[in-house]
Amino acid sequence: MGAVAGKAYPAVRFEVEADRVADFARAIGSDPADGVPPTFAAAYALEATAPQLFGDENAAIDFGKLLHAEQEFEWLRHPKVGEILTSRARVASDTSRRGMRFVSLETDTEDAQEEPVARSRALFVIRS
Repeated sequence: MGAVAGKAYPAVRFEVEADRVADFARAIGSDPADGVPPTFAAAYALEATAPQLFGDENAAIDFGKLLHAEQEFEWLRHPKVGEILTSRARVASDTSRRGMRFVSLETDTEDAQEEPVARSRALFVIRS
């Protein structure tokens, strides 16, 4: 089992593309004309950074035993279509109890001017 608490991963750039935003909006029942849905943070924060954790040999995440247990977002503002965002993830905690491992991944996202846009926190549970 890996223990990677405190590990930071390289920054990931993400372009907020109109077609992708529209597809996402329709998938959640929103009108694409309303702009970037708040939950699109799942794409620019979590989807952009979680593969770094999952692919980290030192983290030793067994994808077959993985449960995405919690997800929360804090928005300072919502991005606009066409923006380039940068997300940086770090493992906030990595603990084990009762035969399960709990890994918390926090991601901070900023815009091209390095102004904060959002923060994401995901909790992954890996069963033994």
